[in-house]
Amino acid sequence: MINKTVTLKKNHDKRLWLGHHWIFSNELETVPKYDAGDIVEVFNSSGKSYGYGFFNPNSLISVRLLFTDQNIDTEFFQKRIEDAISYRKRLFPGSNVYRMVFGESDYLPGLIIDRYGDYLSIQALSAGIDKFMDEIVEALLIVLPEIPGIYEKNSSQLRVAEGLPLNEGVLYGVVPDNFIIEEEGIKLNISLSLGQKTGYFLDQRWNRKFIRSISKDMRVLDCYTNQGGFALNAALGGATKVSAIDVSQPALDQAAENAKSNNFNSIEYIKADVSEFLLNEIESGNSWDMIILDPPAFAKSRKKVPVAKAGYAKINRLAMKLITKHGILVSSSCSQQIEEDVFFDIIHREASKLNRQLRLIFRGLQSPCHPILAAMSETKYLKFFVFEVL
Repeated sequence: MINKTVTLKKNHDKRLWLGHHWIFSNELETVPKYDAGDIVEVFNSSGKSYGYGFFNPNSLISVRLLFTDQNIDTEFFQKRIEDAISYRKRLFPGSNVYRMVFGESDYLPGLIIDRYGDYLSIQALSAGIDKFMDEIVEALLIVLPEIPGIYEKNSSQLRVAEGLPLNEGVLYGVVPDNFIIEEEGIKLNISLSLGQKTGYFLDQRWNRKFIRSISKDMRVLDCYTNQGGFALNAALGGATKVSAIDVSQPALDQAAENAKSNNFNSIEYIKADVSEFLLNEIESGNSWDMIILDPPAFAKSRKKVPVAKAGYAKINRLAMKLITKHGILVSSSCSQQIEEDVFFDIIHREASKLNRQLRLIFRGLQSPCHPILAAMSETKYLKFFVFEVL
C-alpha cells in the first residue's frame, strides 16, 4: 500500500481521463517534498484514484502515471516488458533488432530499450525509472536470460530536466566495442559507445525500406547520413550513384564500415556541412535525381521553433534547386515541437517560391516499434515525406 499521495486541482484531470500519462506541477494542489522517483498515489479533487505514478519534485512533469495499483517491483516490470516484446515479435517475426520499449507508449514512462541482436541499449529518462533500474535489469534477465550484455546510454539532456546525472557504460555483463546486426537484409556495424542516441536510428526502419524500393537507376544524395542507413538502402535498391554527407568524421567512418560489410563499393562519403555543400552544388551547376534530408532535431524546445522552421526552409529550398524534373525530395523531421502540418507547409511554401510543384508519393512515420499513444501527442515525433518534384 502506497502511503504517499498527491491531489489534483479541481477540473484538472480531463487529460488523465483521456489517457494522458503526465501530471504537471501546476496541476497539483501542492507539490509535496517527496524524493525524486518515489511512488505516489494520485487522486483528483473528488477523491477518485488514478493509481500510482513516479513522482519528481524537480521536474515540470511532477507525476508520470503507471496506470496500476499493484506493487512496483521486478514482477511489475517483467510483465510490462513481456507485453512490449510480444508486440514487437508480431511486427518483426524472426528479427531481433527493434525498439523493445518505447516509454509511455509501453506504459513504462521514461524507459527506452533498444534491442540490437544479442545486446540491449537502455535509457532512463525519468527519475522513477532511474530509481528502479536494478529491478528493471533483473526483470530483463528473467525475460531474456540469453542476453550477454546491457549498455546504459544515459547521455540525453532529458535527464537534466529530471535532475539526473549524465552517464553511460556497461550496465550488465559484457558489451563489445563493435558488433554486427542485420536490419531488413542490411548488415550494420554497431558501436553502442560511439553511436548517437541509443546506438542507431531504428525509428526510420520502414522509411529506409521505402527509399530502397524507389532508388533504382537514380543518383542519390543522402544528407546528414550519420551511419549511412538511407545511403545503404539506396545502394541496395540499385542507385547508380550514392553520395553521403555528414559533418561528423566518426559517423562517416562508421558508415563506410557499414558499406564495406555489405560489399557496397559505390557509396561516396563526404565530410561537409550540408547547407554549404548544397550551395556549392548549386554554384557548380550539378543536379541529383533524389536528395534525402534527415537532419538531427532542429527544435528541442518551444523557444527553438522559429529558428528550426527557418532551418528546415533553408535546406529544403536548397535541395529543390538541385533536384531534376520528376526527381525525388525526401524530407524528414524528428523535432517533436514541429507538427506534421507545419512541416508540410514549410516544404510546400519553399517549392512555391521556386515555382516548383510537389506531388506527395509517400508519407511515413516512426517505425511501429515506436508506437504512438493516441492520448499523448508527445509520443509522435517523426515526420517523413517523399515528394516528386515537378
